[in-house]
Amino acid sequence: MDQVELVRDFNRYYTRRLGILTDRYLGQGRTLSEARLLFEIGAGANVGDLRARLGLDSGYLSRLLRALERQGLVRVRAHPSDGRARVAELTEAGARERADLDARSRAGISALLDPLTAEQRSRLVAAQGEVRRLLRLAAVTVEAVDDGSDVARQCLRAYADELAVRFPEGYDDAVLVRAGELGGLGSDAGALLVAHEEGQPVGCGVWQRLGPDVAEIRHLWVGAGARGLGLGRRLLGALEADAAAHGITVVRLGTHRVLTEAIALYRSSGYQEIAPYDASPYNQLAFEKPL
Repeated sequence: MDQVELVRDFNRYYTRRLGILTDRYLGQGRTLSEARLLFEIGAGANVGDLRARLGLDSGYLSRLLRALERQGLVRVRAHPSDGRARVAELTEAGARERADLDARSRAGISALLDPLTAEQRSRLVAAQGEVRRLLRLAAVTVEAVDDGSDVARQCLRAYADELAVRFPEGYDDAVLVRAGELGGLGSDAGALLVAHEEGQPVGCGVWQRLGPDVAEIRHLWVGAGARGLGLGRRLLGALEADAAAHGITVVRLGTHRVLTEAIALYRSSGYQEIAPYDASPYNQLAFEKPL
């Protein structure tokens, strides 16, 4: 059985084992979609945020909300400070239903875990954590953006703010790639890549041409909430591939000694230490890799 079929087989087993296919999820008189919506609304939620968080079509979400309103479980009203937005809230009946949903869910999972030993339960939870990390990584998109765009400047600002705290000497953001420095999208001068997870920027990196066939990797950054997924390695690989597509055969990079996790990433990705190639005070170690 190939990998795609193995994943499909797991999905079929998992949905059946957890009772997701029934129209009475956890024994309540509603579907999983309605039950999940009650859970996500919680103490109140912006309807637009719900749509983005759950990945639902706006028309389908509206139908779910109307169904829950008719059952007296949810009320939808205008946002108090933004007339264009709507907020969904649980009624008292909805809050009781959500509490019952939580209790039923915990009882169901407890029943699932009970036959296992403590060691087996730990293995299952650890495996689920690994599945979640890999699925998150698979869902991240990486794309080139203009170096002057709002998202590019936002990511570079976050990168600089973090280094200003981590470096004993601080960090001067004047050394960041300037807007327009890379020559625009598709330029042979370089590219700025941004990683997005569920529509939010969670990482970035730059490659910039130094010579006819040599480029520098700069500003490789992953936000705190997306670390541990392997996104840094994925971004580094995407930068190398994009540089190679523009005729680059060698990439270099410099890093600070305090960034031990970055140094480990570069070494394990095939970079070899070389003599310093620029005068940046932040590039205390220099590396190179043929592409």
